[in-house]
Amino acid sequence: MAQVSIQEDVLIGVPDEPRLIGGKCPDCGNHVFPMQKDCPKCTGNQIEEVELSTRGTLWTWTVQGFPPKAPPYIGETDPSNFESYGVGYVELPGEVKVEARLTENDPERLEVGMEMELTVVPLKSDEQGNEIVTFAFRPVENK
Repeated sequence: MAQVSIQEDVLIGVPDEPRLIGGKCPDCGNHVFPMQKDCPKCTGNQIEEVELSTRGTLWTWTVQGFPPKAPPYIGETDPSNFESYGVGYVELPGEVKVEARLTENDPERLEVGMEMELTVVPLKSDEQGNEIVTFAFRPVENK
């Protein structure tokens, strides 16, 4: 079974080296995610596509304890089968804060300022049996 990105213009390199695609304004240096046409900081319209950092720090977080509304959510919606998951903002150094799913959902194991790294998590399978994945951040293991 192959892994396929939920959205190729946001997440590339699945499964081996996932990277988020953002943008950078050449006029003011502002980063955006996801990629967009115009800069929200200076209104420049020459945003350049860039691969964002794969590591950052947890800026804030919460735990999603019930199924979100579907659509747009495409995961498990049956409350009896739903597994809670962490959601947070990860600050990529010198770039942007990214809202993302977290692989950790235990409040005792999440802390503002902890180092996080990009990974992918499964959402569902398609008709061909491929695993559809999205991006997430996981705590960096201290070695």
